[in-house]
Amino acid sequence: MTFLWGVSGAGHQTEGDNTGSDTWYLEHVSPTVFAEPSGKACDSYVRWREDIGLAVDLGLNAYRFSVEWARVEPSPGVFDSAELDHYEAIVDHCLSVGLAPVVTFNHFTSPHWFAAQGGWLHPDAPALFARYCDRVAARLADRIAVAVTLNEPNLARLLTWLDLPPVIRDRERATLEAASRAAGVPRYRVANVMLPEEMDAMADGMTAGHRAARAAIKAHRPDLPVGFSLAIVDDHVQGDDPAVRDRKRSEVYERWLELAREDDFIGVQNYERVFYDGDGAVPPPPGVPRNQMGSAIEPLSLAGAVRYAHSMTGRPVLVTEHGMATPDDTLRDAFLAPALDGLHQAMADGVPVLGYLHWTLLDNFEWIFGYAFHYGLHTVDRETFTRTPKPSAKTYAALVNTYRLRK
Repeated sequence: MTFLWGVSGAGHQTEGDNTGSDTWYLEHVSPTVFAEPSGKACDSYVRWREDIGLAVDLGLNAYRFSVEWARVEPSPGVFDSAELDHYEAIVDHCLSVGLAPVVTFNHFTSPHWFAAQGGWLHPDAPALFARYCDRVAARLADRIAVAVTLNEPNLARLLTWLDLPPVIRDRERATLEAASRAAGVPRYRVANVMLPEEMDAMADGMTAGHRAARAAIKAHRPDLPVGFSLAIVDDHVQGDDPAVRDRKRSEVYERWLELAREDDFIGVQNYERVFYDGDGAVPPPPGVPRNQMGSAIEPLSLAGAVRYAHSMTGRPVLVTEHGMATPDDTLRDAFLAPALDGLHQAMADGVPVLGYLHWTLLDNFEWIFGYAFHYGLHTVDRETFTRTPKPSAKTYAALVNTYRLRK
């Protein structure tokens, strides 16, 4: 496979008006943990050709997007052929302009009906997900470059290790309770707002779902690379006591890294490095530049996460996301070259890396944070949806060209 240089995005975060989805439902209950509703997002359901054109303008050869399950299967067992036509058109257009389509089958969001029956807690969830993946693969598998079944199934567990205010946990629980009441069901459950006591059971459902989805996709094209993406922090030990760091790795990654050994690749999504001593996380030193999540900016975190993922799985790595949340594009601009140099060094040291997909093309809807966090290489006017490249877009394009010339 040719090395993939691309950008990564997700349907709910860019398309807009994903009204049949579980996340849309949570955005509109009261109380809600979401800072604001997604609305039209970046209007990419309409403007997707323009977005692909922006990727072409950057000189890229890959484009990661997600198919929205809620659009494709708006009611249980009812599949919308027009929506399948829509995503098939995106694949065909990518190919016509020289972009390898990297398709995520489930980027957190699921249909409202799926969440109303308990989401991944329902015993039929893996089979339902596989049925959906079968329908999508029947249309797309013969032409896409890579299939990603699930996006960051470990994220909820990872977030338990971040220093989030307790009020967020309380609001998450209240949001799910409000959604359950509004839908008239015992438990309305989604993939990106989980209760701590249910995380293991949700992970069991997603593990079985991934295996079932992989089989369904492979049935259409056995040679298509199939895997999932994992959120991986570059975890380091400060001092001589690795106990806390190792406990985190066991809780957050171990299950998924074992699962990935069955796959064609492991998708790595990295945004930060964290140090741990024997007591817990060590805060960044005062005055160190930070991203919007409050983490110190560390370009070499990507290489660390990639090395770790490969060492634990033996699988090739595809960087399915990497970037920085910041309104200050000078920080992103300066961050790109050392991050990619670190990745290049990992490859030189023997780590098989299939590609690098930057998160993200556009400033988009960032889940509970709404539109406050900025990861994009382009700004998006919230009224007109005009896309404007940031200086980092030009820098990324130049770096991609430089690395191609090196090879």
